[in-house]
Amino acid sequence: MKRELDFEKKNFAGALEIVKTLGERGYEASFVGGCVRDALLGVECDEIDIATSATPEQVQQAFSKTVAVGKSFGVVLVIKGDMKFEVATFRKESSYGDGRHPEHVDYTKSAEEDVRRRDFTINGMLYDPVSGELYDYVGGIGDLERRLVRTIGDPEERFGEDRLRMIRAVRFASCLDFELDGEALSAIRNEAAAISVVSGERIREELVKILTRRNPGNGLRLLSSSGLLEHFLPEVECMHGVRQPPQFHPEGDVFEHTCLIMDMLYGNTDGLYSEELAVAALLHDVGKPPTYSESDRIRFNGHDRVGAKMSEGICRRLRFSKKQIKRISKLILEHLKFKDVFNMRESTLKRFLSLPYFEEHMQMHLADCMASHGLTDAYDFIREKMEEYGREEIKPPPLLSGQDLIDLGYSPGPVFSKILGRVEELQLENRLVSKEEALDFVLKNYPK
Repeated sequence: MKRELDFEKKNFAGALEIVKTLGERGYEASFVGGCVRDALLGVECDEIDIATSATPEQVQQAFSKTVAVGKSFGVVLVIKGDMKFEVATFRKESSYGDGRHPEHVDYTKSAEEDVRRRDFTINGMLYDPVSGELYDYVGGIGDLERRLVRTIGDPEERFGEDRLRMIRAVRFASCLDFELDGEALSAIRNEAAAISVVSGERIREELVKILTRRNPGNGLRLLSSSGLLEHFLPEVECMHGVRQPPQFHPEGDVFEHTCLIMDMLYGNTDGLYSEELAVAALLHDVGKPPTYSESDRIRFNGHDRVGAKMSEGICRRLRFSKKQIKRISKLILEHLKFKDVFNMRESTLKRFLSLPYFEEHMQMHLADCMASHGLTDAYDFIREKMEEYGREEIKPPPLLSGQDLIDLGYSPGPVFSKILGRVEELQLENRLVSKEEALDFVLKNYPK
């Protein structure tokens, strides 16, 4: 059928040129997958993938700049200017012995045969940008209209070929705000434990996409109800049923609060936040189940420290980098300090405000409040203080360095940290305002 589809302009010219070049050489080539789906939905898509009857070798011969990123699976990157396009050769079904990768690749000249081995109907449509012809061999258009995520063919077979598709099904359902087909959901529940064969890196990639795109709270709920969550994030799954003090958390248990904070974070920032902040929000209360106690009321003493430590193990399991783990853990460790800001000494408050990525601490705190009691007095107080202080006053250049102490005749050792820490404290409280005052203070208060 003929359809006129709009694609992101910066990508379209390069992708169109690739299709034309392959066509001129006698090969079939079309846009395929998510870019076609998004164009039909009227949504911008950053990437345009191309499917072709040309073999990887023939693709490389047709273009001057290519990278064989997945040549054994029939995939070549074609580079046009600063844009990269994934060009995949039509291939047939083959067995997947490890639940992730085909044991061998058999090429085919049939676009329909290629489409039928793909994952979901909404990702199985082809579009020829030269002729304007849209090819739908799998009922993708109807499922887009029904707002339905459905596998191409038998769901158990599709998920058996690639276990990661189970999480991808959840991602498409949540991000597109579609329903997940009943047969697909049943198949996921039956096979959920098999997600363990997928590497931590690949699970992390899909999880981050769920957490940083539309409807992250619903995505988390669907991961749980499908049975997947307990097999790769049991620490989050066990938040279900963990009660919270109703005067502070009228929204319900820890799991529901976590779903709500994800939605609030997305709504407050228009979806513009880092994956580290997303994961920190997901795990900020992961320490509550193991610290639950009841005395005068429900309490979770030390859940910030316990949660920060737990997050390190979880993030290592998901193969986050050491730098990311440190950032995520710190966001969790500090998230309760906001309740104390009204009573902090000025130097303590300024040190708090000068934490790395402090804006992320603020974003998480605001979402946390809005997902529970709704009170934002601490957030508002800090915004006022930040405006009052200004950046230079919150984190001014230090008045003294270790070399200054050595020049005064002090011997390097643990006392340096004590002296410099005290000088910084007085500087932040505006009780020391110059290097001369700081040197005089040291000489008077710390005998050599």
